[in-house]
Amino acid sequence: MTEPLIFERSAPGRVAASLPAPEVPIRPIEQLVPSKYIRRDLPLPEVSELEVIRHFTRLSQKNVCIDTTFYPLGSCTMKYNPKVNEDASRLPGFAQIHPYQPESTVQGALKLMYELQEYLAEIAGMDAVTLQPAAGAHGELTGMLMVRAYHDERGDAERKRVLIPDSAHGTNPATATMVGYRVQSIPADERGNLDLSALRAALGPDVAALMITIPSTFGLFDEHILDVVGAIHEVGGLVYGDGANMNAILGQARFGDLGVDVMHFNLHKTFTTPHGGGGPPAGPVAVKSHLAPYLPVPVVAHRKRSDGADEYYLDVDRPLSIGKIKAFYGNFGMMVRAYTYIRSIGAEGLQQVGENAVLNANYLMARLRGAYDLYADRRCKHEFVLSGRRQRRANGVRTLDIAKRLIDYGFHPPTIYFPIVVEEAIMIEPTETESVETLDQFADAMLAIAREAEENPELVKHAPHTTEIGRLDEVAAVRRPNLRWKPA
Repeated sequence: MTEPLIFERSAPGRVAASLPAPEVPIRPIEQLVPSKYIRRDLPLPEVSELEVIRHFTRLSQKNVCIDTTFYPLGSCTMKYNPKVNEDASRLPGFAQIHPYQPESTVQGALKLMYELQEYLAEIAGMDAVTLQPAAGAHGELTGMLMVRAYHDERGDAERKRVLIPDSAHGTNPATATMVGYRVQSIPADERGNLDLSALRAALGPDVAALMITIPSTFGLFDEHILDVVGAIHEVGGLVYGDGANMNAILGQARFGDLGVDVMHFNLHKTFTTPHGGGGPPAGPVAVKSHLAPYLPVPVVAHRKRSDGADEYYLDVDRPLSIGKIKAFYGNFGMMVRAYTYIRSIGAEGLQQVGENAVLNANYLMARLRGAYDLYADRRCKHEFVLSGRRQRRANGVRTLDIAKRLIDYGFHPPTIYFPIVVEEAIMIEPTETESVETLDQFADAMLAIAREAEENPELVKHAPHTTEIGRLDEVAAVRRPNLRWKPA
């Protein structure tokens, strides 16, 4: 039975609360608000408190989330968020402090931030970290502003180009453009690596940086990464490492050891802070020592007091800093969650994360490679890219149809049509937190859909069939969006 909307449950005179008459005079609303802003025709629902609670509780039970459903979204690393992280972030000493408190009253918080900076620097093989950026894309902007400041400080302002692989996250070219650079795309070779010959042809004294995702959005570790980095450095450019896919190489490879100059972390991917509505994200940035002077202010620092005790403070005396890029000092709650995760599983646990993420991805790839076209026929890292090209050409079943049909099988669809250079792309990332039983259930569903695409393509083309709302007209939704409810 479809639950009636809250407006449809409305009955005249029904109220959710009864308040006593006020003991102070109440001024008419006309004296408080200009008349042109006052509306008398608002058809607000008249419902009881119980009806309101049941309505929103039922809506919440329809949500799809990582706690209830396998999320194979490629390049998103939708791993489980341990609840101990949430408990730690809600401790009074963390949840009930204010950024304007004197440093002496928040030494515990500053110590946590300082140690998280040190942990992230060690994990990535870098020298210094800022925790300020509010998300991965914000981290990219921060890092590229430091790249520009570095070149400007050296009197090298003629560097105007940033090279970006065609498999890059869409934020990479957007970020480089926002900072004032001209973007040049570099294609991949037949094995999914950055094409070295195309890269070398694009090099010149005006190259400011290369922005490269490690591993790539193809789910591959570039087999020539040291040659790529070396080529950029030879012409005086810097290498920006997009760390969004870092989950696959934890404990296996470090950005700094590969020669990367600056990179960002996605705490909501690799270090289990919540995605989206779970809280504001965080995208710390790590740099090598030659870029450390340009870090945003303040940076959490450590010193010894005269009595020998440790003291943590906010260092603002950084004359070459690019300035402040986030209100206060970043999204602190996300830092607590990531810190808790790192401390909980330790160095060996982080290494196991990388190993299991790669194992799960390769297991799924092996099960599905016969039913769908595979972009790169070699060992993947955290994710792999299939194509629905075979299904579309044979029976007109598109990747979108396959994704919609997965919903009927109880799974959130994977990322589709990305990377955009892969026809009918299906990007799948299982993460390390899923069991082999879940992976098998998902693989069985994907194989069943491949059979349906051959035997009953219309069933797939009109999916989903089991949801309250079926296939939407996506073109109409974009061109004629219905953004507000109106009473009958």
